Amino acid sequence: MSEFDAYIDAQRARVETALAEYFPLEPAHPHRLTESVRYSLLSGGKRIRPILLLAACEAVGGDTQGALPYGCALEMIHAYSLIHDDLPAMDDDALRRGQPTNHIVFGEGLAILAGDALLTEAFDLLTRSAAAAPQPQRALRAMHEIATAAGARGMIGGQAADLAAEGRAPDLATVEFIHVRKTGALILAAVRAGALIGGASAPALRRLTRYGECLGLAFQIADDILDAEAPTSVTGKEQGRDGVRHKATFPAVLGLPAAKQRARELLEQCMESLRRFDGAADPLRGIARYVVGRACAP
Repeated sequence: MSEFDAYIDAQRARVETALAEYFPLEPAHPHRLTESVRYSLLSGGKRIRPILLLAACEAVGGDTQGALPYGCALEMIHAYSLIHDDLPAMDDDALRRGQPTNHIVFGEGLAILAGDALLTEAFDLLTRSAAAAPQPQRALRAMHEIATAAGARGMIGGQAADLAAEGRAPDLATVEFIHVRKTGALILAAVRAGALIGGASAPALRRLTRYGECLGLAFQIADDILDAEAPTSVTGKEQGRDGVRHKATFPAVLGLPAAKQRARELLEQCMESLRRFDGAADPLRGIARYVVGRACAP
């Protein structure tokens, strides 16, 4: 196992342990709702967003233990978005991470409520963490980053644009608009929030912002490529769903070879943005290589 793999495994274990503690199966809570929440939240996954937040905090010399709740809140928001994204009114997906989607198992009503609960609990966790933070201004700025990225100017706006673009001939400007918001916003927020909590200087925050922008776009391009090429055993989702629903994707606009080249270019830009950072930023470098490499292997 490489040093990077060991790092990812260790950080993923930290995140998953913390997430399970935030949503215990308690008799006082509506049991079926908690089951639905845990089904999607604790079903595995890469945990890229919270790990990015922790890695960005590390890169600027911050305390990752204090940053962990913010990473967990980000993962709750991500999990809620997947539950709602899979609903029949949205992408109508039956598989997620290799298992039936939440609404297939629990019904549409409870799936909607589970997503609502995750979003609400994420902000409960953020406010509690900020109230106890030794540097409350940093915590408030990090919360603002996450809230903006999750809302109408970020992920939700991107999802709305994605729905509006279905069935239409896509163009590059529309695809980039959707990708930057629907997927890129939370990834950028993870990097910026981690850097803010860690006490990043203004120049370091600017460089990490550029890294997060490039990584967020590269992440969705890689996902689009995998949807087109990779089997269900690799992605955990039905292959080719973007094509069936006529989604606005980079492969649909540029073709697969050009989409892969664009992802590689974004990887180079990620690396350039980290050039002035020392070895503490190696996990960020490794994450960028992983994100692009999973779809654009040499």
